[in-house]
Amino acid sequence: MSPRSSRKHTPRAKRSAAPSPGGLSHIDARGRACMVDVGDKPVTQREAVARAVVKMAPSTLRLIQRGGIAKGEVLAVARVAGIMAAKRTAEIIPMCHPLPIQVAGVDFKKLAAGRLQIEARVKVSGQTGVEMEALMAVSAAALTVYDMCKAVDRAMVIESVRLVEKRGGRSGVFRRAE
Repeated sequence: MSPRSSRKHTPRAKRSAAPSPGGLSHIDARGRACMVDVGDKPVTQREAVARAVVKMAPSTLRLIQRGGIAKGEVLAVARVAGIMAAKRTAEIIPMCHPLPIQVAGVDFKKLAAGRLQIEARVKVSGQTGVEMEALMAVSAAALTVYDMCKAVDRAMVIESVRLVEKRGGRSGVFRRAE
């Protein structure tokens, strides 16, 4: 047990942005969740891309494409929902830092009969990355597609929510092989 863990709770003056050996960056010496201090990290350009897939009946995807869903323009509303979610990620994910996002975009691509891919790209000049913002954007967009189409297809499945790419910061570039 470390000397720190036997003391009463006092806020730590400094929390390193890097994980401690054998530990996680969002866990303090006593095992409690904490927000990482990114104050000493340099401001750099950061970008993240995330994707998700919504599986649905082919007829549902055709309805979306031709504007036949009663609730309205599904992809336009889902795009706005994704962008809004990216901007509000820190309000939903407890240890995320609020970030001054420079741009957030959401795009859609038909992969195959009944498979809609959602991709979000988020950029910021900041001291921490935007991976969670991109993941939040595709998640909210996928949930919006489900919400707007559930009257015609309750069997839809949201799957493969994942980080595809990230750039910037100390850890550099990550690209998922797909």
